Amino acid sequence: MAGSGGGEGCHAAQVVGAGGEMDGEAMRRFAAGAGLPGRGLSYAVVSIVGPQGSGKSTLLNHLFGTSFTEMDTLKGRSQTTKGIWIAKAAGIEPLTVVMDLEGTDGRERGEDDTTFEKQSALFALAVSDIVMINLWCHDIGREHAANRPLLKTIFEVLMRLFSPRRTTLLLVIRDKTKTPLEYLTQALKEDIQKIWDAVRKPEVYKEAALSEFFNVEVTALSSYEEKEELFKEQVGLLRQRFIHSIAPGGLAADRRCVIPASGFCLSALQIWKVIRENKDLDLPAHKVMIATVRCEDIADEKLRRFMYDKGWLELETAVNSGLVSGFGNKLNAIIDFYLSEYDTEAMYFDEDVRTAKRQLLKSEILKHTCPAFKTMIEHLHNVVLNKYKSDLEQSLRSGGGFAASARHCSQSSMEEFDVGSRDCFVEHAEWDATKVRIKLEHHVEAHAASVRGTKLAELKANYEKKLLDALAGPVQSILETGEGDSWASIRRLYRHETENAISAFSAFLSEFELDQITLHKMVMELREHGRSIVEVKAREEAGSVLMHMKERFSTVLSHDKDSMPRTWTGNEDIHAITREACLAALRLLSVMAAIRLDDKPDRIDQALTSALLDGGPLSQKRSIEFTSDPLASCTWEEVAPKDTLIIPVQCRSIWKRLNAETEYAVAQAISMQEAHRRSHIWLPPAWTILLLAILGFNEFMFLVRNPLYLLGLFITFIVSYAIWLQYDITTYFRHGMLSSLVTILSGCLTTIMEIMNGIVNMSHN
Repeated sequence: MAGSGGGEGCHAAQVVGAGGEMDGEAMRRFAAGAGLPGRGLSYAVVSIVGPQGSGKSTLLNHLFGTSFTEMDTLKGRSQTTKGIWIAKAAGIEPLTVVMDLEGTDGRERGEDDTTFEKQSALFALAVSDIVMINLWCHDIGREHAANRPLLKTIFEVLMRLFSPRRTTLLLVIRDKTKTPLEYLTQALKEDIQKIWDAVRKPEVYKEAALSEFFNVEVTALSSYEEKEELFKEQVGLLRQRFIHSIAPGGLAADRRCVIPASGFCLSALQIWKVIRENKDLDLPAHKVMIATVRCEDIADEKLRRFMYDKGWLELETAVNSGLVSGFGNKLNAIIDFYLSEYDTEAMYFDEDVRTAKRQLLKSEILKHTCPAFKTMIEHLHNVVLNKYKSDLEQSLRSGGGFAASARHCSQSSMEEFDVGSRDCFVEHAEWDATKVRIKLEHHVEAHAASVRGTKLAELKANYEKKLLDALAGPVQSILETGEGDSWASIRRLYRHETENAISAFSAFLSEFELDQITLHKMVMELREHGRSIVEVKAREEAGSVLMHMKERFSTVLSHDKDSMPRTWTGNEDIHAITREACLAALRLLSVMAAIRLDDKPDRIDQALTSALLDGGPLSQKRSIEFTSDPLASCTWEEVAPKDTLIIPVQCRSIWKRLNAETEYAVAQAISMQEAHRRSHIWLPPAWTILLLAILGFNEFMFLVRNPLYLLGLFITFIVSYAIWLQYDITTYFRHGMLSSLVTILSGCLTTIMEIMNGIVNMSHN
């Protein structure tokens, strides 16, 4: 029949079947229905063992208000409870879990009775705070009574528990007789001590006292069948002892190795599995294992909730879009919330395990959130770097010195980064923005160096262009003049313009605060650039030296000292003029033969004059300074090869080409001079005039005597003179006799007609 004390919501559940298999799902359903997981350590476990048919279920139902199945005495004494059943005590605080174990010494199991008996007893000792042992009063004091094998079994299985906790053994004497309880208690304790002493113990517990493992309590109840009312009254008094059983001084006051309520189901399943596999049970290790599993479950659940937390997802999305103000505080609040929930649920598990799993949970959360932190720091890095670039550009545009502007902007940027990184600080993490800060410093320095390099390059290019404009044109003009002091003028020009440029350049460089080595190097580069301009221009002009020499020769030959074109009238000394032109061309060749920026004396001019102008290598007029041909070499004396523009052998070749190309101009000048002389001599020689006078005397007298002939001759002279003036006969005959005659005859008729018309007009007037 069902127990009469069944309470609301206290239905019993079978968690271990008759076959010995534990039903984990039934255990979990019971725990959820009883509200066990949220109880922490505020719960107690009570189990009852005893012979079959000793009224265990009846006692539990009346004592705890449970609904275990009771034996029907009308059907005979047989096995009622099979396996292990579990229920929640009604109306008792703290929450009390009650387990009803299958009775011992049952004929139904036969030889398997002792095996299951030991397994269930070991299970009860491992999970229970209070183990109730149901004993018949009339068996107390008997050597072979039913209680002795039961107690022996309990003590034997106790040895399989490594480091067992101190469990309360509540010996319940059923169907108490008139024998005083004190005598019964004494007899029981003596029996228990004898059994304890007789049980084989491990070496470590050889001398251990019973009290180290058990807190033995004894109570007695009247017969339920004969004195039901008294039985119920006594049960009611006993029930009061289970209220606040875990409080100091209560029945279950020893709370060592207690598994938190949320891990009870898992612990029970694992303990039963170990027992069924016939292994020794190490309760502390088991407690650690349960703590490990449960804390991992709690941590995993908190981690899953965190990963789908709305606040975190919104924060992560915002971070991916840009800087988020108060990132560190927001993330700290979210992490604190889930760690606090973990602490609340895992607070009753093993401290070391709990702490380790909490650290692991925090580590996983931080691992999941670390990319967001890194993204924030990268955003901060980019924002600060871009602001630095903008601030530096604005400062330079406002006229600030580069070094001062770069220093001020860099300091401001790093302070801004430090403020931003503190805003991203997460208390639980040891994240460090030092690497990003160092990278920012490098990027700031790199940008400053880049801007500095650009500015310096622009400044240098500007002054190089100024030097080019100041030197290139004047150097070219000076070289083209080919005067003896050309290189002296170039040196003065070079030094003056270079020093002016360097002075202004150095003044601008001061705002960059360069070190002395760099400053000196840049100044020297500008100086060398000025020199290179002169050298390049000199090499360009040297490449066209023959053309310049021809122009100089032609200019001197065809123009006088007043730069007026020469008219070869016959009074000029062409040989002297030609020598002067050759000397001018040779002087130009001497100027362009070498670069003379170092103001070192040389004898190029003397060598060229001696070898080329004063008669060549075999001339006896050559200067005694040159004992051999000075142009039979590839180098000039006292001139470095790098400063040589035209080697001596090339000078001879150029001179030969000049002579070949100017011979025609000289010959033409001579021809013009001769032609001019001939054109101004009209009278024949004196002997010719005398011969004509002697031979033409008769003809002259004939003309005197005949005036008409004289008139005809006069008219012929007039016509001939007019033709002469009209056609410039001298010019025509310069082009040859035949062509001149044809040209003159073709125009004679027209000229004669014009003359006749003129005479007629004169006569009319």
